[in-house]
Amino acid sequence: MKSSRRHFLQGAAAAGVSAFGLPLAAGQVFNRKEKIHLGVPDWSLQLGANPDAVALAKRIGFEGVQVSFGRKLVDGKMPLDQPGVAEHYVSLAKENNISICGTCVDRLHDNGLKSDKLAVKWVGDSIRLTKAFESKVLLLPFFGPWALTNDAEKQYVGDALRELAPEAEKAGVILGLEDTISAEDNVRIMDRSQSKHVKVYYDVGNATQAGFDPVKEIRWLGKDRVCQFHLKDNPNFLGEGDIDFVPIMHTIRDEGFYGFCNLETDVHSDSVEADMRRNLLFIKDVMKRA
Repeated sequence: MKSSRRHFLQGAAAAGVSAFGLPLAAGQVFNRKEKIHLGVPDWSLQLGANPDAVALAKRIGFEGVQVSFGRKLVDGKMPLDQPGVAEHYVSLAKENNISICGTCVDRLHDNGLKSDKLAVKWVGDSIRLTKAFESKVLLLPFFGPWALTNDAEKQYVGDALRELAPEAEKAGVILGLEDTISAEDNVRIMDRSQSKHVKVYYDVGNATQAGFDPVKEIRWLGKDRVCQFHLKDNPNFLGEGDIDFVPIMHTIRDEGFYGFCNLETDVHSDSVEADMRRNLLFIKDVMKRA
């Protein structure tokens, strides 16, 4: 484990405001002296599209849970796009005093937005669901056969997002691009979408694996072009792989970000709770120590 640490300074968040000036999400009650909040994707808890993830995330010590809408269709709809589900999640978030800090249209792993017309439907449905879940950031994944590999695919995505953006803007939802391309290429897609509601969902693990320098890219993007972060160094525990999180967290703070960094880390033992708590404690230590 790397021994170096940098003090992660804290600042006041605006009253009633969450990530990047957006209203607080369901159950979100924060210490206003904190700037960065730590969440976890439900799939990292091995509870994808499962409401049990809400209470588990809270028990481990996270401030937010990122909810995936599920991939196996039910009556032609995503699993969580069913009557009463959104209300149930919102109620659970309030009961546990935790935020539904974001959502994910993981159906894009089956129908990718780079070329499949069905993807536009799933994103449209997910915008509606994200609002119903009282959340503000919707992750759009581009991986596997749906990874972006050429300019034509990137232009197609930009055009599709330009059509979807008015719906996202009306719902108050940010569409976050998570992929394996450079920060510059992501911004080209954002520019083509012609919407401030399309941003980068920056994953430091994906960027590093693709050969990019997260510190340089985060600096170049600046605070206004990133909606949230994924922190991971899979398959390792945080702090035991090749990624040095100290300069990364320093850069996030130094650029003036406030909002959620979600730990999308692997589980190594029979205890999801123990492994996720270990990663959470590590990143908290990075944020506190010099």
